Amino acid sequence: MLPLYKKYWRTFIDIGMIVLTVLLIMYVFSKLYQIAAPVFLSFLVFFMIEPLAKFLNRRGLPKTLAAAISVLLFVLVILGILFGIGLIVVSQIAQVQDNLPQYTQMIQTAFTKTTAFLQHKIEALPPNITEKMNENFKNFTDYATGWATSFLKYMVSMFSSFSSFMANFGIAIILAFFLSTEIGGWRKIVKDKSPKTLKNAYAFLKTYVLKAIGSYIKAQFIMVLITMVLIYIGLLILRTGNELSLALVCAIFDILPLVGVPVILIPWIVYLFIVGNISLAIGLCILLVVVLLTRQLLEPRITGNSIGISSAFLMLSFMIISLSIFGVAGLILSPVLLILLKELLQQGYLQRWIRLPQEEFDVSPFDMSNGTAAPEATTSEKPADS
Repeated sequence: MLPLYKKYWRTFIDIGMIVLTVLLIMYVFSKLYQIAAPVFLSFLVFFMIEPLAKFLNRRGLPKTLAAAISVLLFVLVILGILFGIGLIVVSQIAQVQDNLPQYTQMIQTAFTKTTAFLQHKIEALPPNITEKMNENFKNFTDYATGWATSFLKYMVSMFSSFSSFMANFGIAIILAFFLSTEIGGWRKIVKDKSPKTLKNAYAFLKTYVLKAIGSYIKAQFIMVLITMVLIYIGLLILRTGNELSLALVCAIFDILPLVGVPVILIPWIVYLFIVGNISLAIGLCILLVVVLLTRQLLEPRITGNSIGISSAFLMLSFMIISLSIFGVAGLILSPVLLILLKELLQQGYLQRWIRLPQEEFDVSPFDMSNGTAAPEATTSEKPADS
């Protein structure tokens, strides 16, 4: 092992420094986000409203008025989306409320029949089997209760986080308005007083990483749209009623991390089995399997192609590792980190940052040009460095 360490100790140190830098940046970012979440969200809102504000400003409107109009339209769009979602949810709840007595009677009838059947069968069983069945049922109910409690805690924390997010988002809209009106002065300050290292890093992120992130967001939108269409077609075939509303609700839940379509379909399937509507329950099970398989097959491919990575194995492996290390935030940030690593590799930064023993490789594993362009790049850089 000692010869191995002698050969690769510089490589281990370089890789360790890069990993430590990434972990430190993510830790600092998470802490800063907890302290100043509206400030970070304001930049996101600014990127959404600034194109229209810039367009109106070029047409002769003062920047303050152009920014105000852009913010107003942005707020109207957000409110329209929330109103539409609320209308769908309220209509579904009202329909469930109207049919609740019928559903309750169906459940009571099914429960009575099941209880009578089980009581008749249990009386014919030996006592030891009955005790084992009761013990297993108790273990199952305890497990189900623990799972349900954990799930409800997760949902409560998610909704509380969502409410705080909406409050921060409202403050971010106000900050984005002022940022849009003052962006000229801020850009001049950043241009004149920022170090060259930060300028180069921003140019790299803007040219390569941010564009790929935009493609990734479009890919996620495509996946949600595919899920909604599949569910809508499946519900039309099953003739459940309110197909479009249910498909929209499933699409909304599909956006949320670690939630997805099963949160809607699984309770529905369980209820249908209880009330005895076996055919519809089996149909929904098939629909759920089709949706999950479609997402598992298409998501790595569509998402990978959008960011320039076609390997489904690599995409899924990176998401699993990032989820294990950073939790849900890692699942969300894993595409960003993968895009960053890909661009650092393609632009030759990893080749310059990580030192490898020259006698071990004929061609550097970080060289993306098959060993032909690397010497030219080296010779072209020497005059620039001098």
